[in-house]
Amino acid sequence: MAGKKPYVLKKDALISEIVRDCPKAVELLAEYGLLCVSCFLNQYDTLETGTKLHHMGKEEMDKMIDEINQELKKKENLN
Repeated sequence: MAGKKPYVLKKDALISEIVRDCPKAVELLAEYGLLCVSCFLNQYDTLETGTKLHHMGKEEMDKMIDEINQELKKKENLN
């Protein structure tokens, strides 16, 4: 699978797309308290909306996304 790029989490992604496309990201989001996988609104809400609903500020959201993307990149490099 040479040339495959790691999944990149973005704030405007629908949560349902994250669930579908990157189960590892879902696990990492849960570590931050975002348990949106089981929420029926995940097909309508973006990650940004989800973080706002969980009272996260923009800086906290950006930091979380950066940390998760770094972790996803590390995991991809191990495979």
